[in-house]
Amino acid sequence: MNQSWQVHTRDGWKEPLSAGGHPPRVILDNIRSAFNVGSVFRTCEAAGAAHLHLCGICAYPPNARVLKTALGADEVLPWTHELSAAGTIERLQAEGVRIVAVELTDRSQDYQAVIYPDPVAFVFGHEVAGVAVPILDRADLVVQIPMMGHKNSLNVATSVGVILFDHLRRRLSGA
Repeated sequence: MNQSWQVHTRDGWKEPLSAGGHPPRVILDNIRSAFNVGSVFRTCEAAGAAHLHLCGICAYPPNARVLKTALGADEVLPWTHELSAAGTIERLQAEGVRIVAVELTDRSQDYQAVIYPDPVAFVFGHEVAGVAVPILDRADLVVQIPMMGHKNSLNVATSVGVILFDHLRRRLSGA
């Protein structure tokens, strides 16, 4: 097994809801808030994600703040802590997984207007700096969530929820 990552699962883990296609993977790159990471654990588990990749400075279990907000999702959702999002992306792409970065850029498309590849991994970046340019350059597709307010940003955990539940809706409807 690669020394830079290790899969964490618990006894009793079950396959996510079968909804057509492959369940998505989620990559968090340098998410500094342990509470956000814990919230993403819960969202990924609820949306039937296949795997959560925690890269870079992301907090991970047994961090008490992660565990407080994960509410046990870390015990049923497969996850890894990996040193490099770029290495994770390279490995997943070699396995045939397409990478979709969620970020506001000049090349971003509205998340509602694209057809997601299958299998897919969604990348979410640092709360302030966003998805790093080298990661954006490696992405197969970049999507954005339209913003109508003055701040033009959402909390990263909220963004994960918007994207994953839209993906789940599409899988359940066959769209």
